[in-house]
Amino acid sequence: MDVLTAIEKRREITRFKPEPVPPEALDKLIRALHLAPSGNNLPSREFVIVENRETLLALAETTPYMQWLREAAGAAVIFAAPEVSKYWLQDATIAGAFLWLAATSLGLGAAWGAVYRSEDAEESRRREDHVRRTLGIPDSYRVVAILGYGWPAANPAQKEPIPKERVFHRERYGMRP
Repeated sequence: MDVLTAIEKRREITRFKPEPVPPEALDKLIRALHLAPSGNNLPSREFVIVENRETLLALAETTPYMQWLREAAGAAVIFAAPEVSKYWLQDATIAGAFLWLAATSLGLGAAWGAVYRSEDAEESRRREDHVRRTLGIPDSYRVVAILGYGWPAANPAQKEPIPKERVFHRERYGMRP
């Protein structure tokens, strides 16, 4: 599947079949994370791959909105080191997008679970501390997101995209294509 097709087919999958992801597919997901670009090619983001059911259940408690992790075959926890790069948040987010598109290209589904919350420092700290305790991640890292993945139990319809005329400008703000 080409990249544009994966972008068009990508959905947030929150219901998964109870089937494991084969090692070859997991290797491709890991490769997508590894090859994702980072600012100045600095190693600002790192990952924990989780397949252990008890750990997935514990991570599902990070927020009330991650209960889908209970059914996921696995998850990639993305965390970043602000002292390594000022682009840590962007680097971690781009890696998550690469993983999501790779999962889609393999016929897998994925869902994004936001851990870091820039607008609510206390909530972000609570979420990040839960993940840090669960996985042994040092306090110096910021936990950005958890992407659950697995075989989709249902394929939701595409959400209505925002009209292009609303979000695209040409050459200057307000100039429409």
